[in-house]
Amino acid sequence: MPGSTLFGTRYPLIQAPLAGVQASAMAIAVSRAGGLGSLPAAMLSLASLRTELAAIQAGTDQPYNVNFFCHTPPSPVAEREAVWRAALSPYYRELGLDIDSVPAGAGRMPFTQEAAAVLAEFRPPVVSFHFGLPSDDLLARVRSWGAKVISSATTVAEARWLEAHGVDAIIAQGLEAGGHRGMFLSDDLSTQQGTFALLPQVVAAVQVPVIAAGGIADAQGVRAALALGAAAVQVGTAYMLCHEATTSVVHRAALQSEAAQHTALTNLFTGRPARGIVNRVMRELGAINEAVPAFPLATAAMAPLRSQAEAAGSGDFSPLWSGQNPTGCRAIPAAEMTRLLAVGCGPSEG
Repeated sequence: MPGSTLFGTRYPLIQAPLAGVQASAMAIAVSRAGGLGSLPAAMLSLASLRTELAAIQAGTDQPYNVNFFCHTPPSPVAEREAVWRAALSPYYRELGLDIDSVPAGAGRMPFTQEAAAVLAEFRPPVVSFHFGLPSDDLLARVRSWGAKVISSATTVAEARWLEAHGVDAIIAQGLEAGGHRGMFLSDDLSTQQGTFALLPQVVAAVQVPVIAAGGIADAQGVRAALALGAAAVQVGTAYMLCHEATTSVVHRAALQSEAAQHTALTNLFTGRPARGIVNRVMRELGAINEAVPAFPLATAAMAPLRSQAEAAGSGDFSPLWSGQNPTGCRAIPAAEMTRLLAVGCGPSEG
Protein backbone atom coordinates (compact mmCIF):
# COMPACT_ATOMS: atom_id res chain seq x y z
CA MET A 1 0.00 0.00 0.00
CA PRO A 2 1.59 3.33 -0.96
CA GLY A 3 2.33 5.63 1.93
CA SER A 4 0.15 8.31 0.40
CA THR A 5 -2.83 5.94 0.58
CA LEU A 6 -1.97 4.71 4.08
CA PHE A 7 -1.83 8.19 5.61
CA GLY A 8 -4.06 10.16 3.27
CA THR A 9 -1.21 12.41 2.16
CA ARG A 10 -0.40 13.50 -1.37
CA TYR A 11 3.11 12.01 -1.24
CA PRO A 12 4.47 8.90 0.52
CA LEU A 13 6.88 11.12 2.45
CA ILE A 14 7.24 11.52 6.21
CA GLN A 15 9.23 14.27 7.87
CA ALA A 16 11.07 12.52 10.68
CA PRO A 17 10.28 13.85 14.16
CA LEU A 18 13.32 15.94 15.11
CA ALA A 19 13.24 16.37 18.89
CA GLY A 20 15.03 19.48 20.01
CA VAL A 21 15.27 21.14 16.58
CA GLN A 22 11.64 21.62 15.55
CA ALA A 23 8.15 22.39 16.76
CA SER A 24 4.72 22.62 15.18
CA ALA A 25 5.78 25.01 12.40
CA MET A 26 7.79 22.30 10.67
CA ALA A 27 4.99 19.74 10.88
CA ILE A 28 2.44 22.24 9.53
CA ALA A 29 4.62 23.21 6.57
CA VAL A 30 5.32 19.62 5.54
CA SER A 31 1.72 18.49 5.90
CA ARG A 32 0.44 21.46 3.89
CA ALA A 33 2.98 20.61 1.17
CA GLY A 34 1.67 17.05 0.82
CA GLY A 35 3.94 15.07 3.14
CA LEU A 36 3.25 13.77 6.62
CA GLY A 37 4.56 16.37 9.06
CA SER A 38 5.63 15.08 12.46
CA LEU A 39 5.68 16.60 15.94
CA PRO A 40 8.29 15.14 18.35
CA ALA A 41 6.78 14.99 21.83
CA ALA A 42 9.44 13.31 23.98
CA MET A 43 10.90 16.64 25.14
CA LEU A 44 7.58 18.47 25.59
CA SER A 45 5.71 19.08 28.81
CA LEU A 46 2.01 18.26 28.75
CA ALA A 47 1.20 21.98 28.50
CA SER A 48 3.61 22.41 25.58
CA LEU A 49 2.21 19.33 23.88
CA ARG A 50 -1.30 20.78 24.06
CA THR A 51 -0.07 24.13 22.70
CA GLU A 52 1.79 22.56 19.78
CA LEU A 53 -1.14 20.29 18.86
CA ALA A 54 -3.50 23.25 18.91
CA ALA A 55 -1.15 25.12 16.59
CA ILE A 56 -1.06 22.19 14.14
CA GLN A 57 -4.84 21.88 14.06
CA ALA A 58 -5.15 25.62 13.48
CA GLY A 59 -2.47 25.56 10.80
CA THR A 60 -3.53 22.65 8.60
CA ASP A 61 -6.38 20.27 7.93
CA GLN A 62 -3.99 17.70 6.46
CA PRO A 63 -2.83 14.50 8.22
CA TYR A 64 0.06 14.75 10.69
CA ASN A 65 2.01 12.51 13.04
CA VAL A 66 2.88 12.83 16.74
CA ASN A 67 5.91 10.89 17.98
CA PHE A 68 6.70 9.52 21.44
CA PHE A 69 9.44 7.48 23.09
CA CYS A 70 8.56 4.21 24.84
CA HIS A 71 11.39 3.78 27.33
CA THR A 72 10.89 2.80 30.95
CA PRO A 73 12.33 5.58 33.13
CA PRO A 74 15.24 4.13 35.15
CA SER A 75 16.03 4.75 38.79
CA PRO A 76 19.27 6.68 39.26
CA VAL A 77 22.23 4.64 40.51
CA ALA A 78 24.37 6.79 42.81
CA GLU A 79 27.61 4.98 42.06
CA ARG A 80 27.20 5.23 38.31
CA GLU A 81 26.17 8.88 38.55
CA ALA A 82 29.29 9.60 40.60
CA VAL A 83 31.55 7.94 38.02
CA TRP A 84 29.88 9.90 35.22
CA ARG A 85 30.22 13.22 37.01
CA ALA A 86 33.86 12.46 37.77
CA ALA A 87 34.45 11.95 34.04
CA LEU A 88 32.86 15.30 33.29
CA SER A 89 34.38 17.26 36.19
CA PRO A 90 37.50 18.45 34.28
CA TYR A 91 35.22 20.06 31.71
CA TYR A 92 33.17 21.72 34.45
CA ARG A 93 36.35 23.21 35.92
CA GLU A 94 37.49 24.36 32.48
CA LEU A 95 34.22 26.18 31.85
CA GLY A 96 33.95 27.56 35.39
CA LEU A 97 30.88 25.52 36.32
CA ASP A 98 29.98 23.78 39.59
CA ILE A 99 29.22 20.12 38.98
CA ASP A 100 27.69 19.76 42.46
CA SER A 101 24.91 22.16 41.49
CA VAL A 102 23.65 20.02 38.59
CA PRO A 103 20.04 18.99 39.23
CA ALA A 104 18.84 15.51 38.35
CA GLY A 105 16.43 15.36 35.46
CA ALA A 106 15.12 12.98 32.85
CA GLY A 107 15.33 15.20 29.77
CA ARG A 108 13.00 12.99 27.77
CA MET A 109 9.67 11.53 28.81
CA PRO A 110 7.95 8.30 27.70
CA PHE A 111 4.37 8.03 26.50
CA THR A 112 2.01 8.09 29.49
CA GLN A 113 -1.68 8.05 30.32
CA GLU A 114 -1.48 11.80 30.85
CA ALA A 115 0.03 12.34 27.40
CA ALA A 116 -2.61 10.04 25.90
CA ALA A 117 -5.31 12.16 27.51
CA VAL A 118 -3.92 15.28 25.82
CA LEU A 119 -3.74 13.45 22.49
CA ALA A 120 -7.35 12.36 22.83
CA GLU A 121 -8.41 16.03 22.79
CA PHE A 122 -6.92 16.42 19.29
CA ARG A 123 -7.13 12.90 17.82
CA PRO A 124 -4.03 13.02 15.58
CA PRO A 125 -4.41 10.68 12.60
CA VAL A 126 -0.98 9.10 13.04
CA VAL A 127 0.97 8.35 16.22
CA SER A 128 4.50 6.96 16.00
CA PHE A 129 6.76 5.41 18.61
CA HIS A 130 10.48 4.88 19.16
CA PHE A 131 12.00 2.07 21.28
CA GLY A 132 9.13 -0.35 20.68
CA LEU A 133 5.54 0.23 21.72
CA PRO A 134 3.74 1.42 24.86
CA SER A 135 1.49 -0.81 26.95
CA ASP A 136 -1.60 -2.41 25.45
CA ASP A 137 -3.94 -0.07 27.31
CA LEU A 138 -2.13 3.00 26.02
CA LEU A 139 -2.21 1.63 22.48
CA ALA A 140 -5.92 0.98 22.85
CA ARG A 141 -6.47 4.64 23.75
CA VAL A 142 -4.58 5.76 20.65
CA ARG A 143 -6.53 3.39 18.43
CA SER A 144 -9.85 4.47 19.96
CA TRP A 145 -10.06 7.52 17.69
CA GLY A 146 -8.87 5.66 14.61
CA ALA A 147 -5.21 6.71 14.62
CA LYS A 148 -2.69 4.77 12.59
CA VAL A 149 0.15 3.41 14.77
CA ILE A 150 3.69 3.11 13.43
CA SER A 151 7.02 2.35 15.10
CA SER A 152 10.70 1.95 14.28
CA ALA A 153 12.49 -1.35 13.71
CA THR A 154 16.25 -1.61 13.35
CA THR A 155 16.33 -5.37 12.71
CA VAL A 156 14.13 -7.97 11.04
CA ALA A 157 13.35 -9.41 14.49
CA GLU A 158 12.07 -6.05 15.70
CA ALA A 159 9.97 -5.67 12.57
CA ARG A 160 8.34 -9.05 13.14
CA TRP A 161 7.72 -8.15 16.79
CA LEU A 162 6.02 -4.89 15.80
CA GLU A 163 3.85 -6.65 13.23
CA ALA A 164 2.83 -9.24 15.84
CA HIS A 165 1.80 -6.38 18.12
CA GLY A 166 -0.50 -4.87 15.51
CA VAL A 167 1.22 -1.79 14.07
CA ASP A 168 -0.18 -0.35 10.85
CA ALA A 169 3.26 0.24 9.34
CA ILE A 170 6.90 -0.26 10.27
CA ILE A 171 9.74 2.24 9.91
CA ALA A 172 12.87 0.34 8.85
CA GLN A 173 15.52 2.56 10.44
CA GLY A 174 18.89 2.02 8.83
CA LEU A 175 22.19 2.53 10.58
CA GLU A 176 22.79 5.76 8.63
CA ALA A 177 19.93 7.59 10.38
CA GLY A 178 20.65 10.57 12.60
CA GLY A 179 19.44 10.80 16.18
CA HIS A 180 18.48 7.91 18.42
CA ARG A 181 18.55 4.33 17.27
CA GLY A 182 15.06 2.85 17.66
CA MET A 183 16.48 -0.50 18.82
CA PHE A 184 14.52 -2.19 21.58
CA LEU A 185 14.97 -5.98 21.49
CA SER A 186 18.74 -5.81 21.85
CA ASP A 187 21.37 -3.24 22.78
CA ASP A 188 24.01 -4.95 20.63
CA LEU A 189 25.13 -2.40 18.04
CA SER A 190 26.54 -5.15 15.83
CA THR A 191 22.94 -6.11 14.95
CA GLN A 192 22.38 -2.78 13.19
CA GLN A 193 22.24 -2.67 9.38
CA GLY A 194 22.33 -0.02 6.68
CA THR A 195 19.03 1.13 5.20
CA PHE A 196 19.36 -0.59 1.84
CA ALA A 197 20.41 -3.87 3.45
CA LEU A 198 17.66 -3.75 6.09
CA LEU A 199 14.78 -2.49 3.95
CA PRO A 200 14.33 -5.42 1.51
CA GLN A 201 14.70 -7.94 4.32
CA VAL A 202 11.97 -6.26 6.37
CA VAL A 203 9.72 -5.95 3.31
CA ALA A 204 10.10 -9.70 2.74
CA ALA A 205 9.53 -10.56 6.41
CA VAL A 206 6.29 -8.69 7.15
CA GLN A 207 2.90 -8.09 5.54
CA VAL A 208 2.35 -4.51 6.73
CA PRO A 209 3.68 -1.48 4.81
CA VAL A 210 7.33 -0.60 5.42
CA ILE A 211 8.71 2.94 5.61
CA ALA A 212 12.40 3.44 4.76
CA ALA A 213 14.50 5.74 6.96
CA GLY A 214 18.19 6.53 7.22
CA GLY A 215 20.55 8.27 4.83
CA ILE A 216 17.81 9.30 2.37
CA ALA A 217 18.38 12.94 1.56
CA ASP A 218 17.14 13.64 -1.97
CA ALA A 219 14.72 12.54 -4.69
CA GLN A 220 17.15 9.91 -5.97
CA GLY A 221 17.28 8.27 -2.53
CA VAL A 222 13.50 8.37 -2.27
CA ARG A 223 13.20 6.70 -5.66
CA ALA A 224 15.68 3.98 -4.67
CA ALA A 225 13.84 3.20 -1.43
CA LEU A 226 10.48 2.94 -3.18
CA ALA A 227 12.06 0.67 -5.80
CA LEU A 228 13.20 -1.67 -3.01
CA GLY A 229 9.65 -2.06 -1.75
CA ALA A 230 9.18 0.81 0.69
CA ALA A 231 5.61 2.08 0.86
CA ALA A 232 6.88 5.45 2.07
CA VAL A 233 10.10 7.21 2.98
CA GLN A 234 10.99 9.09 6.17
CA VAL A 235 13.54 11.93 5.91
CA GLY A 236 15.04 13.81 8.84
CA THR A 237 18.49 15.36 8.45
CA ALA A 238 17.65 17.10 5.17
CA TYR A 239 15.02 19.18 6.99
CA MET A 240 17.35 20.43 9.74
CA LEU A 241 18.44 23.61 7.95
CA CYS A 242 14.93 24.49 6.78
CA HIS A 243 13.51 27.87 7.77
CA GLU A 244 10.99 26.31 10.15
CA ALA A 245 13.62 24.27 12.03
CA THR A 246 14.74 25.53 15.45
CA THR A 247 18.22 24.07 14.93
CA SER A 248 20.76 26.14 16.88
CA VAL A 249 23.33 28.38 15.23
CA VAL A 250 26.12 26.04 16.37
CA HIS A 251 24.29 22.97 15.04
CA ARG A 252 23.49 24.65 11.71
CA ALA A 253 27.15 25.59 11.26
CA ALA A 254 28.25 22.02 11.97
CA LEU A 255 25.80 20.58 9.43
CA GLN A 256 27.26 22.86 6.77
CA SER A 257 30.89 22.16 7.64
CA GLU A 258 33.36 19.42 6.75
CA ALA A 259 32.76 18.01 10.23
CA ALA A 260 29.37 16.71 9.07
CA GLN A 261 31.20 14.08 7.01
CA HIS A 262 32.17 12.30 10.23
CA THR A 263 29.31 11.05 12.37
CA ALA A 264 29.23 8.31 14.98
CA LEU A 265 26.82 6.58 17.31
CA THR A 266 27.22 7.95 20.82
CA ASN A 267 25.58 7.44 24.20
CA LEU A 268 27.26 10.45 25.86
CA PHE A 269 24.37 12.87 25.59
CA THR A 270 21.41 10.77 26.70
CA GLY A 271 22.53 7.25 27.61
CA ARG A 272 21.29 5.59 24.42
CA PRO A 273 23.10 5.24 21.08
CA ALA A 274 22.29 8.15 18.77
CA ARG A 275 24.08 9.36 15.65
CA GLY A 276 25.65 12.79 15.66
CA ILE A 277 28.56 14.75 14.25
CA VAL A 278 31.78 13.85 16.06
CA ASN A 279 32.88 16.65 18.38
CA ARG A 280 35.41 17.20 21.13
CA VAL A 281 33.65 15.38 23.96
CA MET A 282 32.99 12.34 21.73
CA ARG A 283 36.66 12.21 20.73
CA GLU A 284 37.98 12.62 24.26
CA LEU A 285 35.59 10.39 26.22
CA GLY A 286 34.87 7.91 23.43
CA ALA A 287 31.61 7.96 21.52
CA ILE A 288 30.31 4.98 23.52
CA ASN A 289 31.31 5.16 27.18
CA GLU A 290 30.33 2.59 29.82
CA ALA A 291 30.28 5.23 32.57
CA VAL A 292 27.24 6.98 31.08
CA PRO A 293 24.04 6.66 33.17
CA ALA A 294 21.02 4.88 31.73
CA PHE A 295 18.81 6.71 29.23
CA PRO A 296 17.80 9.47 29.61
CA LEU A 297 19.61 10.33 32.85
CA ALA A 298 22.89 11.26 31.14
CA THR A 299 21.29 14.44 29.84
CA ALA A 300 21.28 16.31 33.16
CA ALA A 301 25.05 16.52 33.69
CA MET A 302 25.86 17.22 30.04
CA ALA A 303 23.31 20.04 29.64
CA PRO A 304 25.21 22.78 31.56
CA LEU A 305 28.37 22.07 29.55
CA ARG A 306 26.41 22.34 26.35
CA SER A 307 24.76 25.63 27.35
CA GLN A 308 28.01 27.24 28.47
CA ALA A 309 29.93 26.15 25.36
CA GLU A 310 27.18 27.13 22.93
CA ALA A 311 27.00 30.58 24.50
CA ALA A 312 30.62 30.94 23.43
CA GLY A 313 29.86 29.61 19.93
CA SER A 314 31.21 26.11 20.51
CA GLY A 315 29.54 22.76 19.83
CA ASP A 316 32.13 20.79 21.83
CA PHE A 317 29.46 19.44 24.22
CA SER A 318 26.37 19.56 21.99
CA PRO A 319 24.43 16.61 20.57
CA LEU A 320 24.92 17.56 16.93
CA TRP A 321 22.46 14.98 15.60
CA SER A 322 22.90 14.16 11.93
CA GLY A 323 22.58 11.20 9.62
CA GLN A 324 25.49 9.96 7.53
CA ASN A 325 24.22 11.82 4.46
CA PRO A 326 23.94 15.57 5.16
CA THR A 327 24.14 16.47 1.47
CA GLY A 328 20.41 17.17 1.21
CA CYS A 329 20.47 19.87 3.89
CA ARG A 330 19.36 23.23 2.51
CA ALA A 331 18.32 26.49 4.11
CA ILE A 332 14.96 26.60 2.33
CA PRO A 333 11.31 26.43 3.41
CA ALA A 334 10.22 22.95 4.54
CA ALA A 335 7.48 22.97 1.89
CA GLU A 336 10.10 23.42 -0.82
CA MET A 337 12.20 20.59 0.64
CA THR A 338 9.13 18.35 0.60
CA ARG A 339 8.46 19.14 -3.05
CA LEU A 340 12.11 18.44 -3.98
CA LEU A 341 11.94 15.04 -2.26
CA ALA A 342 8.57 14.31 -3.88
CA VAL A 343 10.18 14.31 -7.32
CA GLY A 344 11.46 10.86 -6.38
CA CYS A 345 7.95 9.59 -5.80
CA GLY A 346 7.13 9.59 -9.52
CA PRO A 347 4.21 11.17 -11.37
CA SER A 348 1.67 8.68 -10.02
CA GLU A 349 2.14 10.07 -6.48
CA GLY A 350 1.93 13.75 -7.37
